[in-house]
Amino acid sequence: MTALSVNINKIATLRNARGGSEPNLINHALNIEKFGAQGITVHPRPDERHIKYEDVRLLKKHLSVELNIEGNPKENSFVELVLETSPKQVTLVPDTTGQLTSDHGWDTIKNKSFLIEMVSLFKAKNIRTSLFVDPKEKNIFGAKETGTDRIELYTESFAANFSEDPQNAISSYIRSAELAASLNLELNAGHDLNLENLEYFLKSINNIKEVSIGHALICDTFEFGLEKTIKKYLEITSK
Repeated sequence: MTALSVNINKIATLRNARGGSEPNLINHALNIEKFGAQGITVHPRPDERHIKYEDVRLLKKHLSVELNIEGNPKENSFVELVLETSPKQVTLVPDTTGQLTSDHGWDTIKNKSFLIEMVSLFKAKNIRTSLFVDPKEKNIFGAKETGTDRIELYTESFAANFSEDPQNAISSYIRSAELAASLNLELNAGHDLNLENLEYFLKSINNIKEVSIGHALICDTFEFGLEKTIKKYLEITSK
């Protein structure tokens, strides 16, 4: 079984558009938990344009499922927030300030010393670490040398090419998953996974511990409602 962690950034984006408290982020996160998801993911950015730092504090206080905080550890405020809230998992992502959404993984060779330092810092606080990486063997070897617990495969390329040629789209991910398994690295995946491509991805790769899905899942709620949408994704991840 693969755990489903729901990224709720888009709920916060809608709330912030009006500057009020609706939709209520905490209530929706608790409903996502109630409907069976195994985790909640947030990606707070320095400008707080969607998830606010106080949201993270409140989520840690109220959630029973795993909290996964994504972000760039080169931002001191992010590091301080993670250490303060002590989530179950931190996913380190090499975003730049003001970036719309994540669009690349770590060069784990170039950033090796820095990542070793950050991984050690979080693991010393019993926070599981995961590094966001492209499906490239050199970066997976490099990730192993940082001491990270997991890597998260950046799946945008798979999603973009899935409809045209599924076998070609998945090939580099299969190789990456096999390499990760041989190195005893646990494996997460995320970005642009949806109801159309998720089942194929998970059937092709049997060692995915967790998928983090946000934009597509929230969009699906407009058609199916939140509870039914969560159930649809869980039907796939639980196979």
